[in-house]
Amino acid sequence: MIQYRKILELHFKKISQRTISTSVGSSRNTVSDVIKRSEQLGIERLTDNMNNRWLEEFLFPEKQSIEKGYFPPDWEKVHKELQKKNVTLKLLHMEYVQQARGSGKVPYAYRTFAENYGKYAKKYKATMPIRRKPGEVLEVDWAGSTLSINDRSSGGTLTVYIFVATFPYSQYSYVEGFLDMKSANWLTGHIHAFEYFGGIPESLVPDNLKTGVSKPLRGEPVLNEAYRELADYYQTVIVPGRVRRPKDKPSVEGTVGFISRQIIAALRHYQCFDLHDLNQQIWKKLNELNQEAFQKRPGSRKKAFDEEEKSYLHPLRQTRFKLSEWRSAKVQPNYHIQIERMYYSVPYEYIQTDVDVRLSKDLIEVYFKDARIASHKRLYGEIGQFSTLSEHMPDNHRFYLEHTPANSREWALSIGTNMERFMEFLLKNGSEKKSLNQLMSLRSLEKSYSKEEMDLAAQNLLLASSNPTVSVFKTILIRNKKRKQAKDNGSLTKLTTSENYGFVRGANYFGGNRK
Repeated sequence: MIQYRKILELHFKKISQRTISTSVGSSRNTVSDVIKRSEQLGIERLTDNMNNRWLEEFLFPEKQSIEKGYFPPDWEKVHKELQKKNVTLKLLHMEYVQQARGSGKVPYAYRTFAENYGKYAKKYKATMPIRRKPGEVLEVDWAGSTLSINDRSSGGTLTVYIFVATFPYSQYSYVEGFLDMKSANWLTGHIHAFEYFGGIPESLVPDNLKTGVSKPLRGEPVLNEAYRELADYYQTVIVPGRVRRPKDKPSVEGTVGFISRQIIAALRHYQCFDLHDLNQQIWKKLNELNQEAFQKRPGSRKKAFDEEEKSYLHPLRQTRFKLSEWRSAKVQPNYHIQIERMYYSVPYEYIQTDVDVRLSKDLIEVYFKDARIASHKRLYGEIGQFSTLSEHMPDNHRFYLEHTPANSREWALSIGTNMERFMEFLLKNGSEKKSLNQLMSLRSLEKSYSKEEMDLAAQNLLLASSNPTVSVFKTILIRNKKRKQAKDNGSLTKLTTSENYGFVRGANYFGGNRK
């Protein structure tokens, strides 16, 4: 599959067509055709909607029509199948004919099929010398041999793995030992190598190891996200070697053997307790090897690099790349993800969703489909800690969490001064838990009553009682609302008192007015 968008992205960054061809796995003619057609059609920059499918249809509409013709055989598949027991070229041709007719295409005759396969098979009987340009490629790998240091705590030994980076043009190399081959050390080895060389190459050629390539797919391997970030930061291109093809990076493979003989073997009896101490010895040997004279040409690796290659490297960034690691996680029902037995919140809308997590030394970032949805300061220390942001909670959860005396005072003041006095009375004359439950009940009334109604009811309650309660407050609210409704519809009756009725009998009843 031709990566039209990737080709144009690299072209707009002024990357050479040779490097683009190596990076995307397409021929230089294909890369040249895509660039020329985009210039003819006036594409000067890429927008979000310009994906591979859109660019293919826009740049090469003639390819969209189905053309009749010979059905192209998959020669790589034919070659592999032919190596199996009892499989003949005649059998493979019969299967090819069936496949071609099923696709509505014309198959090759057996004679033509055999001749074309013979031409293809010649490539397995020859090797091609690859001439590299200065500063074009940096080949990187882990050495197969290892060293060791003494472990003070256990009395045993710790294995030290050797990282190797080599420029094919000058054979100038960098070597460093690490205690494991995980992503962090893989990236650290690259950063230290760039700083040792004093520049950045056009492209990196790693092996298909897990720390560099997540999925070694044919033609378009999926890079480890942290490794891709490092390449983007230093503005270089990663072109992984093919699976089980060490000749794709012959310089570093040769250097690995050379390093194994000259450095690893020389230090096999060296005793130390510190990795830094061992690396000092490695770098001492490395400097000797880089300055050692060539056998078949004048100069040394160091001299060839300084005089012919270093000027072609891209300059280093002023600030060092911050290491990061990418992981996947699933959002739990409590809207948290678990990373290294620590818990970080994400918006509750993403519950039961798979997300990508970027871990750096001080920060954790959560992404959903390339969009960042949350970030937290990274937690260390006691396991089981929670980092929860209130904006990630549902409304009812956030309301419960924020229900504190201080928060309740702010709410009461927003209602009115009478409500504030009522709330202070509840907090002072009961336990905090009981008072907060009562205040929760009061705050729920705001959905049915206005602030003016609630403050008026609090005023009535405080005037009528020296020991106000929430239940009486609710009764007053209901009574005031009914009275207002009766007044509005004219059904409210005015009460009058007669001297002939009631408990007040007056002076006449008791004879107080007798003379």
